[in-house]
Amino acid sequence: MDGFLKLILAASVVLMGVRNQVDCSSFNMKRVSLAKVSGFSWKNCGEPDDPAVLKSMSLSPDPISIPGTLTASASGSTQVQLESKLSLNLTLEKEVAMIWVKIPCVDELGSCHYNNACDLLDQLFPAGQDCPEPLHSYGLPCHCPFKAGSYSLPSSDFDVPYLDLPYWMTNGKYRVQGVLGHEGKELGCLQVTLCIESS
Repeated sequence: MDGFLKLILAASVVLMGVRNQVDCSSFNMKRVSLAKVSGFSWKNCGEPDDPAVLKSMSLSPDPISIPGTLTASASGSTQVQLESKLSLNLTLEKEVAMIWVKIPCVDELGSCHYNNACDLLDQLFPAGQDCPEPLHSYGLPCHCPFKAGSYSLPSSDFDVPYLDLPYWMTNGKYRVQGVLGHEGKELGCLQVTLCIESS
């Protein structure tokens, strides 16, 4: 899987509270269970000469039940090595009355800037351990650096665990855009749109 895609997905997953990485107790936030994800779509949103691009991505079924099994495939490429000190700017928006409303960054949730996107992967995949299946079987990395070249993940099944979210991030249509950069230069941009529903 393309390194840029992994960074965006990892950041999105961290933002949605996977594995309870974010402690919201200081904000006394009520949390609810995520039950379904539907209407998933994506597009590259960068410049034509961005070195990191996603070429294909497919997720099924629609809707995706959580917890449940997700089937995914993806391919992409990067013309430059993606290594440490990659910046990641995420913009998270929710559709309200047909208008996209930006969700601010609160306790590292929402529209946030990350100085080192590789740290997000390290939160999901502990250093020194093999990458989880099926990444390991296909020889796909899950840590920086990602060498320049093409990456492909054949159709594979993933177990999606129970997820909980802050109550304000449920029941609606969301759009997340991630811009990956290095030393002020844009490397790639990916935009994902989906609907989420709480139980």
